[in-house]
Amino acid sequence: MANGAHVKVKEYVDNVKSQAEELILKGFPEKIVILNDLLATEQFQVEDVTKIHQDINIPVPEPITLNSHSDGPVTKKAKRELDNDVSGTPVLLLTNGPVPSNEKLKLMISVVKPHIKQLVEHSNVLKMWITFMIPKIEDGNNFGVSIQEDILAEIQSVESEAAAFYDQMSRYFVSRAKVISKVAKYPHIADYRQAVKELDEKEYLSLWLVLCEIRNR
Repeated sequence: MANGAHVKVKEYVDNVKSQAEELILKGFPEKIVILNDLLATEQFQVEDVTKIHQDINIPVPEPITLNSHSDGPVTKKAKRELDNDVSGTPVLLLTNGPVPSNEKLKLMISVVKPHIKQLVEHSNVLKMWITFMIPKIEDGNNFGVSIQEDILAEIQSVESEAAAFYDQMSRYFVSRAKVISKVAKYPHIADYRQAVKELDEKEYLSLWLVLCEIRNR
């Protein structure tokens, strides 16, 4: 039983080493070419970022005129009550239907995500490979051990960054939804509408940077 487990572990180690060497000699150079070609496409070369804006499909309603039925001047108490009444528009339904996601950015995210996933997988293979290759301290190669440990730490950093890229994308949708809800509640405030556009532009730049980071890693 012990010998069988030992054989399986050795097969696993050999397989990891083979995968890592294949990545270094062939996989990474090919990946650089693929990402360079992708970054050169029209999708990732939008010079005018306003082209990635998406109509949020929330119209500006007609302003409501409030008529005072009192004949006298507005009292200080009544004025305070009016000033404090900033609850916004009750959102019972969206008259024009659902608010769409930014389809251009959704498509870009669907393109970028597989590359992030692959970066995590490749980092894991290299991490295991370096771990298997680190010689024992008692072998006298302390300098080599130190270098390999530094490389291992760098690979772990790349792995963490890749996970952060995923988190960034999910946070974008949550943040956009929150701003959209503000637009629905306060449809007359132009700054909320502009905030949606700014958020989309920021996400476009972030996706471009993510691809560059994956390529450079």
